[in-house]
Amino acid sequence: MSKAIAIVAAIADLALAALLIGVSGFILGGGPQGMNAGGLIAIGYIGAIVACVGAPIAGLVLVKKGKPDAGMIVALLPLLGAAIAMLVPAPY
Repeated sequence: MSKAIAIVAAIADLALAALLIGVSGFILGGGPQGMNAGGLIAIGYIGAIVACVGAPIAGLVLVKKGKPDAGMIVALLPLLGAAIAMLVPAPY
């Protein structure tokens, strides 16, 4: 069961990474729709994308090495982080 959850979490993490890449122009870009975010925001945003790609890989490696529970937890971390980020109120 943990292996199946880790695989579903890996698919969801990669979908989250695709979403982050898709909306990056609205957050990091200039222009009328962009937020003109600074360098620190860009570093954090790139870190989130790297975590969304790296966590499922690490989780599936842990599952393959015989630690399915740890692999499931590692694969679910970016989704948990996204859920917590949604609780932060907008600054306006």
